[in-house]
Amino acid sequence: MAYHILFLTLLALTSSLATASDPSQLQDFCVADDMSHVFVNGLVCKDPKLALADDFFFSGLNMPGNTSNRLGSKVTLVSAANLPGLNTLGISLARLDFAPYGLNPPHTHPRATEILTVLEGTLYVGFVTSNPDNKLFTKVLNKGDVFVFPQGLIHFQFNTGYTNAIAIAGLGSQNPGVITIANAVFGAKPPISDDVLAKAFQIDKKLVDWLQAQFWMDNN
Repeated sequence: MAYHILFLTLLALTSSLATASDPSQLQDFCVADDMSHVFVNGLVCKDPKLALADDFFFSGLNMPGNTSNRLGSKVTLVSAANLPGLNTLGISLARLDFAPYGLNPPHTHPRATEILTVLEGTLYVGFVTSNPDNKLFTKVLNKGDVFVFPQGLIHFQFNTGYTNAIAIAGLGSQNPGVITIANAVFGAKPPISDDVLAKAFQIDKKLVDWLQAQFWMDNN
């Protein structure tokens, strides 16, 4: 019996480690070496003796993103890709700008939970739970309000006001990733078979072909 309990304990521990969003760091920091051509799960560290204060610094998040696009939104991400000191630390940050009625369309972050706070304006936000319930949770957020989007779930933000809106989001990964649903489904390269999509969405293949012919833009 004791062996069974020990086995289950070890299984629980290894399972919790396996599902962690990002690996834990084994030193104070691991500044990303953008000159390395070695491919690893994450980014290669440069010699810590060569680290500079600028490796932990990013400037410009005070500047509004360009929202003059069909979505009316712009996401400016600060991740290990442009802030090398974030490498292995398991976090990133984003500024979200919205024109009036601008939308950050339904999308997921496969590697991160997101916590968002509104700095200016009003946003209608929500997320959908996984199958089989597919329950929608929504909220109207005003200046100073905070909302959490659980890791991997489809979510969105929509500016319902007549003025611009600004939000800041923290993400629980140095590289959260983003999958915009419409882009992935109808903008895949090469295209997903229209037979597959017509049956999946229960629509005519001509509509699928039309949707696939659209320009699916990225606001990141």
